[in-house]
Amino acid sequence: MSGNNTHGLDGVGVWGGGVTGGLIAGIAMGLVLHLGGNQIELLGGLATDPSTAVGVGWTIHLMLSIAFGLLFAAISSREAVQQLADDFSDYVVMGLAFGSVLGLFAGGVLFPLAMERADVAALPVPFLPISGTTGELVSALVFGLGHLVYGLVLGAVFATVNGITPRGVRDFAAIR
Repeated sequence: MSGNNTHGLDGVGVWGGGVTGGLIAGIAMGLVLHLGGNQIELLGGLATDPSTAVGVGWTIHLMLSIAFGLLFAAISSREAVQQLADDFSDYVVMGLAFGSVLGLFAGGVLFPLAMERADVAALPVPFLPISGTTGELVSALVFGLGHLVYGLVLGAVFATVNGITPRGVRDFAAIR
């Protein structure tokens, strides 16, 4: 991040990158959460009855993923941020930082609020193959990994939609 901004973002690229990046990153993160411990089902279970928890969980997760993708787009397109972002890797790093902060916010604020709304005192952890403290640790690690995957994919897709490609790609393809 040297401050030599050689690219400009337009409104279509910014918001298109936010929506597209949020959706694709949400799918990638959702797969980590779903396959890593059925956490998508847990999210859906906080909002509805258990028989529809997976579908509702995916719907809620993807809607939130798009909303946070748009927030990333709004932050990334700010002039002060643009002066620091020079290339593809800068957007990936910004995405990772965003995903990390988002994971802390989701785990520390959003999930507890959803639990309170659903009148649940503690998260049931039977969805993990491991019980007890080890299961809770695995659950937290999967949750954290999912948010890092979200940030990584979000930053990469946002940059790509805006025509900012990795150096190796630019060397071999005629890209703006």
